Amino acid sequence: MPHIARAIKPATAPTINAGALLAWYGRHARDLPWRIGPRQRAGGVRPDPYAVWLSEIMLQQTTVATVRAFFEKFVSRWSSVADLAAARREEVLAAWAGLGYYARARNLHACAAKVTRDHGGVFPKTAAELATLPGIGPYTSAAIAAICFDEPVAVVDGNVERVVARLVGLLRPVREVKSEIRAVVEAAIPGRAGDFGQALMDLGATICAPKIAHCPICPLRPDCVARASGQPLAFPVAPAKRPRPRKFGHAFVMTRRDGAVWLTQRPEKGLLAAMTGTPGSEWGAARAAPSFPAKAAWQQADEVSHVFTHFALTLTVWRARVTKAPKGEGWWSRRGKLAGEALPTLYKKVLEEAGVTIRRAG
Repeated sequence: MPHIARAIKPATAPTINAGALLAWYGRHARDLPWRIGPRQRAGGVRPDPYAVWLSEIMLQQTTVATVRAFFEKFVSRWSSVADLAAARREEVLAAWAGLGYYARARNLHACAAKVTRDHGGVFPKTAAELATLPGIGPYTSAAIAAICFDEPVAVVDGNVERVVARLVGLLRPVREVKSEIRAVVEAAIPGRAGDFGQALMDLGATICAPKIAHCPICPLRPDCVARASGQPLAFPVAPAKRPRPRKFGHAFVMTRRDGAVWLTQRPEKGLLAAMTGTPGSEWGAARAAPSFPAKAAWQQADEVSHVFTHFALTLTVWRARVTKAPKGEGWWSRRGKLAGEALPTLYKKVLEEAGVTIRRAG
């Protein structure tokens, strides 16, 4: 990579041609259920901060294809930030199940409550004010402020980082040069800050994608260092891979004669906090013998694996039929009710491995 960079390093750093980008966006903007497109914006239609906020929280670490259905389900059930604030947190967590990164759901509910209680149900208009709300970090605050209120702030997600890394031919991994990337974006922000931010994200999602670069149809191709190199996919420079630790544990699935399953709520803090699960052991770096939560004829099922951001987990699943509730807090959930529980994907895997089918009543 260094010898390529020396051969193509420009005399002056390339900049984002905002005019060309916005013209492309006017023709090719993605149709998203939370978005007000460029033609509507030109006609005076303003984005709904509630919809933009909700979508941005959902899109963190999640694909657009997955988020569409969840977003439509949420807004049909809670059409305003006040409606969401009035919901029980357990309802929000249950509706979020399957999206992952569950701290987002807890912060989502807390943020809705704060906007309703402290701001009269109206989202603040600046990135600085938005960043004071639960679960809204630098990227999300900038996205809401730019998209909804055209504040001239840089909206930089993974797609934008890749576009800029290729445009200027960055020689270091993105995570090491985030301030430089932000400076390139900030220098190019036009009056239409919201359209500009969304145009960059769309470009990275559709044209300047992770595994393919459609350089011939890219509006930024005349200035792009990566295109000039003939090796656009060599950018961004890949960081050194870090080994992902593995942890182990046990999960215990107890059922009654009528098919009800004993469930528990996870602790308020930590991974999968406040979500619903089954009793289980601590997760450790070494395998350990199981300590069963009740006397029963325990049968070992297979293992389930699940990958979190910082480690991979393997749980050995055990199942047993019991005649009474075990000690400790929890509740019996009938099989027709399981689909409405706040079960993250990990525990859906556990129940499935234990032979429990999750289906809606009726």
